[in-house]
Amino acid sequence: MLNYRLCNNENDFNLTSINETVKFLHQHLEQFGDNPKDITKCIDYALQKDGGKGGFVMQAYYNGQLAGVLIMNKTGMSGFIPENILVYIAVDSKHRGKGFGAEMIKEAIKHTKGNIKLHVEYENPAKRLYERLGFTSKYAEMRFENIK
Repeated sequence: MLNYRLCNNENDFNLTSINETVKFLHQHLEQFGDNPKDITKCIDYALQKDGGKGGFVMQAYYNGQLAGVLIMNKTGMSGFIPENILVYIAVDSKHRGKGFGAEMIKEAIKHTKGNIKLHVEYENPAKRLYERLGFTSKYAEMRFENIK
């Protein structure tokens, strides 16, 4: 069983610091992750820094050790774009296959108002987990890199 800590502001990071949380995500997201600078921006957004709309960082502990991290950001929209986006979820590699990812998502849903979207790469094995939990694929995401 996991124990959870929801972090809505910097003071909530007293068990595992923001920097440790960033390092954990960077390490355990592996090839599906982002660089530490972008992960930090996501946490800042959840903590409503620099115009962020809010959300939360959820730390999951197993036997007193950090075993997983999830970041949910509010989008500031509704209807045509869901109110929330599950940006990151990572489980320590030594705990994969124990159902921790599913348990963390279910816990995060309890603390989230409104609909939730996420982005997942087609070859990411976690895609099957998201589908089992009820996430559906409504659109293919396309991006344009506007380099000036």
